[in-house]
Amino acid sequence: MAAPMELCCWGDGWGLPSPHPESLIVMAYAKFSGAPLTVNTINNSWRALKVDVPVLISEDIVTSQPAKILNFLRKQKYNADYELSAKQGADTLAFIALLEEKLLPALLHTFWVDAENYCSVTKPWFASRMPFPLGLYLPGKMSRKALNRILLTRGAPPLYSLTEVEAQIYRDAKECLNLLSKRLGTSQFFFGDRPTTLDAFVFGFLAPIYKVSFPRVQLQKHLKHLSNLCRFCDDILTCYFRLTVSGHSPAGQDTADANLQKLTQLVNKESNLIEKVTFASVSNFPASLLLLGHRWMTTFVRVLSIPLES
Repeated sequence: MAAPMELCCWGDGWGLPSPHPESLIVMAYAKFSGAPLTVNTINNSWRALKVDVPVLISEDIVTSQPAKILNFLRKQKYNADYELSAKQGADTLAFIALLEEKLLPALLHTFWVDAENYCSVTKPWFASRMPFPLGLYLPGKMSRKALNRILLTRGAPPLYSLTEVEAQIYRDAKECLNLLSKRLGTSQFFFGDRPTTLDAFVFGFLAPIYKVSFPRVQLQKHLKHLSNLCRFCDDILTCYFRLTVSGHSPAGQDTADANLQKLTQLVNKESNLIEKVTFASVSNFPASLLLLGHRWMTTFVRVLSIPLES
């Protein structure tokens, strides 16, 4: 009897099983390969939080990072690629490398670096699902990590300024989307009528761009002009996750947007308060800390009363 497998990952939002690309890749591959995962989504009742989610736990083996998790599942005989030829296997590796080089920087920028998207959508969504006090500082840490990754991989000469880097990564992302659209053509999946590892990676990267309601949607607009890629995402959501899919916002989205706006105001208000708190002396420390804790506990109680299904 196979050992039970538990996947710890970010949960659903905006009509997706998860808007977190890495979590979505693993969830999709598990569906494609028939791997019986127990999904444990992160929420604010957790006492601790592993930054490198998703994490797969099987007995005493803990595996993180999508590529390593997928390799672990293959070793357990859950293989979505068993019908691929050697050439198709090589093409899979080449396209995944292309996604990580050309599309991932723009995806990270859209979620974590663009100030308007981060403050109004990304930060409040992730903070609402983090245990106290991680919701206080972890989104900012994740944002800085994303920016550092972009600058490390794309900030070399001749791209000296952040503005130049931003322009280049979005050009590269659009070219990557065009190439994926041409490669997919009229096929249901990238290698015929069965989804594989490549389909899991493409879906994990594209679906959040396609579905998350950002105020700045430069990449989303380009993606929505590529109808076969949108159809590809919709088909996987419908066939493998049994989610209702439409070309517009899901039912109840107006209510969800209003709730998200309220949460955004709460999180930003409290974050600004935290930044202004200074511990001027040791004698003031206990009182300041108590005030800080009270303010945040009050905020989280209010957050828990806001339904956040998107």
